[in-house]
Amino acid sequence: MNNTFNFDDIRPYYDHEAYEALHRIIEYPMFMKLVNNLWPNMSWEEVKAKAEKVNRVMGFQVEFMHPAIRTILARSANGLTCSGFEHLDKNAAYLFVANHRDILLDAAILQILLVEHGFDTSEITFGNNLMEKDFMTDFGRINRMFTVLREGTARELYEISQKLSAYIRHTITEKKVSVWIAQRNGRTKDGNDQTQTGLLKMLNISGKGSFEENFKELKIVPLTISYEYEPCDVLKIKELYLSGLLTKYIKAEGEDVTSIVTGIIQPKGRIHVNVGTPIVNELKSMDSSINDNEKIKLLTSLVDKQIYKGYKLWEVNYIAANIFNNSNQYALHYSLKEKEDFVAYIHTKIKNMEGEKDSLFSLFIKMYAGVVINSSR
Repeated sequence: MNNTFNFDDIRPYYDHEAYEALHRIIEYPMFMKLVNNLWPNMSWEEVKAKAEKVNRVMGFQVEFMHPAIRTILARSANGLTCSGFEHLDKNAAYLFVANHRDILLDAAILQILLVEHGFDTSEITFGNNLMEKDFMTDFGRINRMFTVLREGTARELYEISQKLSAYIRHTITEKKVSVWIAQRNGRTKDGNDQTQTGLLKMLNISGKGSFEENFKELKIVPLTISYEYEPCDVLKIKELYLSGLLTKYIKAEGEDVTSIVTGIIQPKGRIHVNVGTPIVNELKSMDSSINDNEKIKLLTSLVDKQIYKGYKLWEVNYIAANIFNNSNQYALHYSLKEKEDFVAYIHTKIKNMEGEKDSLFSLFIKMYAGVVINSSR
């Protein structure tokens, strides 16, 4: 595959590039602001001394990013739990196909859990809209992020998909490094996590064998992250509301950065990450007589079922589901006080939002109820 594509414009930094990249990073004014917020116990001299010792990408992630993400979680979450790492082989590389709720934290949290469970970190997809500035490019690439180009003509987008597919397969099968990718383009905003069939079609085009062989070598692992309180909930509801009015939603300049910052600082309650089982054996039992499009639908369903099964359902989700369905089906999962507090939480959120309050309330309820609805499928 390397003979067909040159990946230098999209790949993360190699280990031999890490030292120089880090020394560029610490000279950016933005980095000084990060030091004050993400490494509050480190002096500037300590930062520079630690940077001198880092000569590998993994070193940067362990020495700098791991404590930074733990600092973020200590400030904005009420605990992080996980399950399913026993399904993974530490000597294997996987394609983590994940539900997507927060631009930065979904993948970042996986990285700290991988390290804490004795695994190497994964590479991460990151939109080119977030990698436009020199600092963000250096910071992303030293964090094992590779660029996903999102704009172009129909022909250009197909060529981009071919290259992206080839890079992901190259990373897993030749570099022996795992990859994190969202199950859909953009974050889920309505609570309904569904894998886009186009994603799996993109992954298949770089394969040289049968459908089953192509996906067997990728070793897809569905990944579910469950936040008690939805990151960037107001921003998501605003977009849903305007889209529901048949108004084309156009992002404001800097909105993605706003979402990243909001996701970092906004209280998220409890967080749980579930690692599914690699989808390998299921491929062997697929009906060989059906075409690849039908197989894509079956594989999409397999990914979604594991993501739904992996949900950690919080009290707020059960409350929202009962309100959404106008029932008491899940009333044993929460107290009256918890229901009152959650309803008050939503009203506080929509108080200063523009729009019809009942519609905004309903969108909030649907967003939190979605995981309960899906988990029962």
